[in-house]
Amino acid sequence: MASVAEWIEGARPRTLPTALAPVIAGTGAAGAAGSIVWWKALLALVVAVALVLGVNFANDYSDGIRGTDDDRVGPMRLVGSGAADPALVKKVAFACFGVAMLAGLVLAATTAWWIVLVGLLCVAGAWFYTGGSRPYGYLGYGEVAVFVFFGLVAVLGTEFVQTGSVTLAGLWCAIGIGSLTTAVLVANNLRDIPTDEVAGKVTLAVRLGDRRTRRLYLALVLVPFLLCLPLALQHPGALLGLVAIPMALRAYIPVRSGDTGLALIGTLRDTGLALLGWAILVTVGLNAG
Repeated sequence: MASVAEWIEGARPRTLPTALAPVIAGTGAAGAAGSIVWWKALLALVVAVALVLGVNFANDYSDGIRGTDDDRVGPMRLVGSGAADPALVKKVAFACFGVAMLAGLVLAATTAWWIVLVGLLCVAGAWFYTGGSRPYGYLGYGEVAVFVFFGLVAVLGTEFVQTGSVTLAGLWCAIGIGSLTTAVLVANNLRDIPTDEVAGKVTLAVRLGDRRTRRLYLALVLVPFLLCLPLALQHPGALLGLVAIPMALRAYIPVRSGDTGLALIGTLRDTGLALLGWAILVTVGLNAG
C-alpha cells in the first residue's frame, strides 16, 4: 500500500506549472482584451490541474504495466515500483479526468457546447499518450500533443471562455506556453533516452538522438522570449517576460553541459519554473496600465 507521500510523488507535483501557466497566460490575454471572468478562470484552472494529474497517473499506470518504468532514472513511479495496485492508479487517473470533464461541462454550458468535444479530445489525448495498444507517446508524437493541448488549446481555451473570442496576443501566448511546456517533455525524454530505447519506447528524443534533442530543447526555450517582441508591438509591457531569461538559462546549463540521467532532473524543475515565471510576467505586462 503506497503512503500519502508516495501518492503525492506519483502525482508528479513538479509538472503543475504546465497546468498553471496556460491558465495564467490565457487569463492575461483575456484581461488585455478587457474581459477577465474570475470564476471561469478558476474553473479553467480546475480543468487544467485535473488533466495534468490525470495524465500523470495514467502514464504511471500504462508505463508501469508495460514494464517501461522497471529501470527508472527519475522519481519513483507508483506502479513501476510496486508501491500501488495498478487498477487503483488507473481509477485515480480516470477520477481526475472526471473532475476535469465536470468543470468543463460548466464552462461549456455557459460558453459554447462544442467545448465538450474539445474536452473529450483532451481526455483522449491524455489517455492514449501512453495507454491503448498503440500509444502515440511511444511513436514520437508526444511533443506535438503537448504543444497543441497545453499550449494552443489550454491558453486559447482559457481566453475564449472568458471573452468569447481569441486574440493575436492570446495566440502568441499560446505558442510561447506551448513551446516551453514541450521543452519540459523534451528534457524528460532526453534524460530517459537510454532506458526508453531498451523498453522500446520510441520518443522523439530517441528518434533524434542525444545531440539533436539538446538543440531542440534550446530552440523551444528561445521561442517565448522571441515572442515577447511581437507581443510588445500591441502591449509594450509584455517585454517584462524577458525577466524570466535567467530562469531559462539556469534550466539550459545542464543540457548545454551534456549532463545525463539524474543530473537533468534539475532541468525539468527549472524549465517548469521558467514556464510559470514567463506566464506570470507576461500576464502582468499585458495588463499593465
